[in-house]
Formats: sequence, C-alpha cells, structure tokens
Amino acid sequence: MTTPEIAVLAAIVLCFAAAFYCTLSETALANASRTRMTALDDGGDPRAHRVNLLLQSRERVSLALLLANGTAVIAASVLAAIWLLSRFGAPGILYAFATVTLGAAILALALPRAIALLHPDRTALVVARTVAALMKIFGPFAAACEALVCGIVHVLRIKPSTEHHSGSEELRGAVDLLHSEGEVVKDDRDMLDGLLDLRELEVSDVMVHRTKMAAINADDPPEKIVGEVLASSYTRLPLWRGTAENIVGVLHAKDLLRELNAVGGDESKIDVDAIALEPWFVPNTTTLDAQLKAFRKRKTHFALVVDEYGEVMGLVTLEDIIEEIVGDIADEHDLPISGLRPQADGSVSVDGAMPIRDLNRAMDWHLPDEQATTVAGLVIHEARLIPDAGQIFTFHGFRFQVLRRNRNRITAMKVMPLKEPVREEQRSERAA
Repeated sequence: MTTPEIAVLAAIVLCFAAAFYCTLSETALANASRTRMTALDDGGDPRAHRVNLLLQSRERVSLALLLANGTAVIAASVLAAIWLLSRFGAPGILYAFATVTLGAAILALALPRAIALLHPDRTALVVARTVAALMKIFGPFAAACEALVCGIVHVLRIKPSTEHHSGSEELRGAVDLLHSEGEVVKDDRDMLDGLLDLRELEVSDVMVHRTKMAAINADDPPEKIVGEVLASSYTRLPLWRGTAENIVGVLHAKDLLRELNAVGGDESKIDVDAIALEPWFVPNTTTLDAQLKAFRKRKTHFALVVDEYGEVMGLVTLEDIIEEIVGDIADEHDLPISGLRPQADGSVSVDGAMPIRDLNRAMDWHLPDEQATTVAGLVIHEARLIPDAGQIFTFHGFRFQVLRRNRNRITAMKVMPLKEPVREEQRSERAA
C-alpha cells in the first residue's frame, strides 16, 4: 500500500472519528440535566458553566454539530470513493457506498449515541470545551440555516403549536416516569405530586366540613367549657353563639390553661370572651399555595372557611395543608379513623366521606377528583342521583357498591377495580 493510500485511509478514519465525536457531543448536550448543571455551576465548576452557556442556545448547538457531523461523513464518502475507485474501478463506487453507509450507521450514529446516553451529564462536561470551539466555526452556518428554515416555515404558513405545558406538568411527568422505572419510591412521588398540587387545590378540598367540626357554645358556663376543651383532642376550638354557624372566636387550649392558672384554678372566674382569639375567615376558593403563604405571614395555623355568601363551610389548618404533601400525620392525641379497609377479593371498603385524594394515595389509584371531593360525592356526581343501599355503579374502571346510607348521606361503600374494561360508560343495577 502506497504512502498516498495510507494518508487517504488515515483521513477517512479521522473523518469517522470527527463524526463520532459530533454525535457523542450532540446527544450528551441534548440529554444533559440543566438542574444538575446549574447546581455544579453554582458550586464553581467551570465545565458546567460552559455547558450552561451552550444549553442556552441548545437548538443552534445541535444544528451546528449536525452540520459538522454531515461534513465529516461526506468527506469520508468522497475519500473512500476516490480510494476504492482507484483500486477496483467502477465497482469501487458501490464498495464505497456500502462501506461508508455501514460505518456511518455504526460509528457516527448508533455507537456514540449509546455511549452518550449512558452518562449524558458526565459526557457533556467533557466535550463542552471542544464544542464551544466548534461553534466558532459552524455557529455562523447554523445561524444561517436557522434563518433559512424560519423563512421557509413562514412561506409555508406553518403555525406553531398552541399546546402549552407548564413546568409543573413537565416535572410531574418526569417524576411519574422515574417512579415507573423504579428510581423514585411511591412515598417520594406522592410528596412531590402533593407539593405540585398546592397551586391547583383549594381549601375547600382539604377542609374539615362544618358537620365534623368540634366547636364550643360560648354561652355555656366556664366550667363546662373547660371540661370540653380538656376532653377534646384539638388545641384550637371555634366558639359559636346562638347558632353553630355564628362563629365569634377561637379558643386556644394553652390560653385557657394559662387563664385557669391565673385565677387560681377557679373555673367560674374565667372570662372566655376575653381570652378568645378573633376568628379568621378565608374564602373557600383560596388555593392551598396561597393559604400556606398566608399561614406563614400571619403566624397562625387555623382558619375558618366561608362560601361566597359568608356562610361557614368548615375549617382548615396548617396541618391539613402539610398532610397534602407528606401524607397523614398522626400523633398520640389523634382519634383513630378507620376510613379504608382492604378486602380479600381486592376491593376496599371506604367511608363515604373519605376524600378521593386520600384513597388514590393509599391505593395508588387515579380516580378523578375535579368534580367531587369525597368518594360518595363522586358516585352522586356520576350517577346524577342519591343511590340506595345495595346499588352498584361502574365508573372510570371501578365498581362502586353502596353499603349503607343514612338519610341523604352515603356512609359506607365498597370499591373494586375492574380487570376488564367496561364498554358502557356507566352501569347501575340492584345488588341481588
């Protein structure tokens, strides 16, 4: 083999090496984590700083690397055609086409992409300096191509997509993907989902309904009020006067005990109105994110929820909001709540008042909670009626059986996930 032929072979190898490097760099930069790079940049890593600069114009960098890759492959094709044509004559063109096509598919596409995808962040840090240098050469060509493409798109009147994906949707999708791949455990996924839901949920979705509120009649004798406070598992109790909806204050157990100590233990001398806190009313449409900020600003943990007419709907506490993130918080004073009981057949027996979000979190289900807050509310909304005990409904891939009903309230239900999809949108029948 002559010296010129060796030089041509060396040039072909260099062209494939350049194409390999360009694909490796483009894949690594396209899949590098901006979050990790930002953290490394803040920590003073100059390589991460260069990567972040490149990621600011990711599309142009990708186009420049593709141009460099194409240039290298074309150069390898020309050199291979010249060399093989001189050795084999006309058939050398076919040999060059087959050789370069196979080499480009393996060395310039498949192999570098596979390597870069194994360690995209690490690879991006390594290639950043070289890519920055290549941008000085191919960057202007990439900018010209971008301008040309934009002009063609404008002439063809191709409109951009109107779909908008918020950052929270992207993050939620990433978390769900990592959970499905086993890299994020269910508890961590639930906490991240709960944190992202704070902007979407309202206080009415997590409040304690007024029918379940523990409240005290402000007109009762002080001795009775002290007894009720000591018997309660809550430290803050609403005070009402006249009717249960007329909340006139909030009594804190610590304030009551402090006052009891000040009067020497004589309960009859306690002036409940004097130590009661002013009630704080918030609209039921307040988002949990806004309410959490309000709790922090006012340095209080308790608020009463009212509707558009000013009627009390329930109460919300800081703990209610935190539980939406971390799950149920129980302490030694909490009352046990048996709202969910798994059955041997794969179904669960639930209280009708159980929140849909709690059921979804406990069972890893995806029942919709946009139109109803509780499981009973979901059945009533879908059935468009208040069902009787024994009725069975099929919605959203689940079978709901009403076990007990007290007047107009569904108090107990049985929920069973269906293995086979149901053709009918909904079905109701009387249990045998």
